[in-house]
Amino acid sequence: MTATTAEREATAAGVDVIGTLDGFSTRLDDERRAGRTVGVVLTMGALHRGHAALVARAAAECDVVAVTVFVNPTQFAQSADLSDYPRSPGADVDVAGAAGASVVFAPSVDEMYPGWPAPPATTVSVRNLTDRWEGASRPGHFEGVATVVVKLLSAAGRCRTYFGEKDFQQLAVVRRAVADLSLPVTVVGCPTVRDEDGLALSSRNLRLSADERAAAPVLHRALCAGAAALAAGGDREAVERAVTDTVATEPLVALDYAALVDACDLEPADDPTSDRPLRLLVAATVGPVRLIDNLDPRRPR
Repeated sequence: MTATTAEREATAAGVDVIGTLDGFSTRLDDERRAGRTVGVVLTMGALHRGHAALVARAAAECDVVAVTVFVNPTQFAQSADLSDYPRSPGADVDVAGAAGASVVFAPSVDEMYPGWPAPPATTVSVRNLTDRWEGASRPGHFEGVATVVVKLLSAAGRCRTYFGEKDFQQLAVVRRAVADLSLPVTVVGCPTVRDEDGLALSSRNLRLSADERAAAPVLHRALCAGAAALAAGGDREAVERAVTDTVATEPLVALDYAALVDACDLEPADDPTSDRPLRLLVAATVGPVRLIDNLDPRRPR
């Protein structure tokens, strides 16, 4: 590929690492002008097999893949959670490149939010979808997510963007924000990637102690128990109780919520016998680490 007008700030593992919004936008504009389609995977770094699966899916469907690596401070309510979030910038470039990315956008906080720590005056709020579940437990979280996602996708331009279903509420929020703001972006949801014991892959798993890591798969077992209760004809309360009772078998895991919801609007699914799509959500604290998971209870995996 010939050199473009984009700012090439570094190159590692065959991947162009860009640190400015202008450089990122220009590079992807150049790719589209050359007739190439663009895929984008937004991450907060500490890339693992789940991220790699998103990049590989993007590489299979697009000509050029860009991965963003940015630990977004506006979606953290507690400064300690932000400071403890795992970071591995060098390894991230290697993982992204090996999975098929050719561009990594790794901006500083000042690049994304000039004047930080003063918060941005303009933010994106997605009403209704953020009132419950993670939105209720983490006030301000989804406003921070929606704001940075819109900012990054606006810089990326016309593209396909790939999100894992593990953060199911986040995926719903991103889809709504993209649709409501008419961004030229196709949002693609991808299946959750799990370890052999069922634990959904997450950068936060790195913060678990050995005992906590051994206890954490109870979340997936609990979701499967809820799915079994639904298959047996249980109502919403019975399904959620099956999840709650299973989580309670692990003393290191403290349940926040278990919810059977309509997959479209995330409202409680009071009639699970309807033909509306369903999602079973769970959130818990394992030691100091908050973990979330979900599955389609009619097709558990």
